[in-house]
Parts: sequence; structure tokens; C-alpha cells
Amino acid sequence: MQTTDTQMTVEESMRARHSVRKYQKDVTIPESELNEILELAATAPSSWNLQHWRFLVVTDQKSKERLLPIAYNQQQVVECSAVIVILGDVEADRSAEAVFRPALEAGKMSKEAYDTLLGNIKNAYQNNQFRRDEAILNAGFAAMQLMLAAKAKGYDTCPMGGFDRQKIVQELNIPERFIPVMMLTLGKAAAPAHPTKRFPLEQLVIKEKF
Repeated sequence: MQTTDTQMTVEESMRARHSVRKYQKDVTIPESELNEILELAATAPSSWNLQHWRFLVVTDQKSKERLLPIAYNQQQVVECSAVIVILGDVEADRSAEAVFRPALEAGKMSKEAYDTLLGNIKNAYQNNQFRRDEAILNAGFAAMQLMLAAKAKGYDTCPMGGFDRQKIVQELNIPERFIPVMMLTLGKAAAPAHPTKRFPLEQLVIKEKF
């Protein structure tokens, strides 16, 4: 995938991205373009490269309307082009073999190192709080990359934490292995995003220690 002159740089995407709550209605994002955005999002880093994220994409208008009350009637859910539910995998340790076996079979990892690594992952995932924390943390990395990728391609987004997680699990038949981390709305802005200020750097950076 080559970068064209019309696409933003990473810095431009970061500075241009703002949360949008009013979208142009009836805008359809081509599937190929949506897939490119999701593919870029999936290049995010993750602990042990377990890739804890899943993207549950909702574009059908009737389906979005059923999500509206679950999202406490936030209209962006029905006005946007797509709602993407970012899921976190609380059983990501089950992916470890698929992630590391190719390296073992290619001779890039010894059997001893392979067994030790998988054992460490399995042991870590015995802790339920760790499972949940890792699912949320790593899915968040992918969500941020998705928002930046979307902006680079001329689309706007808004991350949403305000929704009923139990009801969205029921509505979308989400398996127990995955937890809904956030909803993202995606589309073309109908109005400029509300301007926001950021704290100055000197208020955010602590050098060496407090």
C-alpha cells in the first residue's frame, strides 16, 4: 500500500483528529477502504504479539438503530457510516501457539525457548485481573491506530465509552472470550468537531522522578 500525496502524514493525522459527534448521513465507506483502515489498526503493538483486539463492524442501518438505546441514545450511532465495537480478548493466551509456532518451525526459535515462552504466557493468564487488564490495554492500542488511520484517509471518528456493556454483548452475541472495550463511530463529519485545548507540555512531563 503506497502513500499518496493526498494522504496525511502521521503527525498531520494526530493533529487533525478530533472526536466528531455529528456525521453526514447516508455516506457509505467502500469496503476496500474500510478494510485498509482496519488492516492499519491491526498493526498495533501488543503484549507477546497476542493481538488481543477484534473489530466488530456494524454498518446495517437497522442494526445501528438497535444499538442506539444501548449507547444511551447518542445520535452519532445512527448517523455515522459504521460503528466499530472494539473487543478485547481475555483468552489471548490461546493465540500464543499460532503466533510463535511459525518461528519454531522456521528454526528461528529453539524448542526450549518456545516451551518457556508459552509456559510464561500460560502462567500469566491464570490471573483473571491480568487477563482483563491486558485485553483492555492492548485493544486500546489498536483503537487509537484505527482513529489515526481513518483520519489519514479523510474520515472522522469518535471513541465512546458510554454504553451498556451487558446489553451490547447480548445484542451482538459476543462470546465470553471477548469484552467490549469501546465503541467507535466512523464517517464523514457534518460539522466541525468541538475545539478542545490540551495541557501544556510542562504540565504533563515529569523528568526523572516526582
